[in-house]
Parts: sequence; structure tokens; C-alpha cells
Amino acid sequence: MKALAIATTALLALFPAAHAAESYASAKEAEAMVAKVSAAIKANRAATLDEITAKAPKWIDRDLYPVVYDMTGKVLAHGQNNKMVGKDLLDFRDPDGKFFVRERVELAKSKGKFWQDYAFTDPISKKVLPKQAYCERLGEDIVCAGVYKR
Repeated sequence: MKALAIATTALLALFPAAHAAESYASAKEAEAMVAKVSAAIKANRAATLDEITAKAPKWIDRDLYPVVYDMTGKVLAHGQNNKMVGKDLLDFRDPDGKFFVRERVELAKSKGKFWQDYAFTDPISKKVLPKQAYCERLGEDIVCAGVYKR
């Protein structure tokens, strides 16, 4: 057992990027999260929105969490900041000045499914990082989950 622990430590030292990649969500996982949230909303919308905002463990995966908006830019559920729920973010800007929620609503209207680039605070490092969100329109809701670019 001790030899295995030493070997694992040695491998992690040799391949730190591989270990770090496991600590952060991937684009594929963001797409899967959106699909999972969409299925849950179809089954029980109110309960799902409440669970997301309450940070239920099934909706939080390392730095990955969902956010749900209505088609006016109002936050219906937020997996990291419950103070955002109920707020109209259409005029909200990211640290680079981008009206990313406004753009998100427009993309949802025109495309239905899309990836979007913006900047946001990473819940792990607490630093503003470039982020890419995958979003899908579900009726009058926009379901998103994003990955931070490291």
C-alpha cells in the first residue's frame, strides 16, 4: 500500500496538469449538466429551481454549477449565488464590460443551443477568469452551465 501511495505521488508530480484537469469541469460535463437540469425541470420545475439555488450536491460539481434564466434575463436559479435569484440581469456586465446576459437571451432566441464566452468569478480560486457557458433554451427558460478557461 505504501509503495502504491509513493508511486501515485510520483506520477502526480510528473503530470500535474493531468491531476489539475480532474479538479475542474470539462465542456462535455457542462453539456451533461444542462441536459440533467433540463430533464429535472421537465419533471418538477419548482423543486429543481429551488434545489439549484440551495446548492444541492447533485447540482454542484467542483467549479461546475447551473444557472437558469427566463427569457427577459431574470435569474430563476443560481448554483453559486442565491442573491442573484429574482434579479433582472439584462444590463449586467462582466468585468470586461460585456452585456453577457443580454447576449445570452438573444442567442437563446435565435439559436436555442449555444456556447458563449465571457468573464466571471471562479468559485474555487475566487479570481475573475475567462469562462465559456453552454446554454439551451427550454420553453421560456434558459439553462446554462459553464467551464472556466485555465
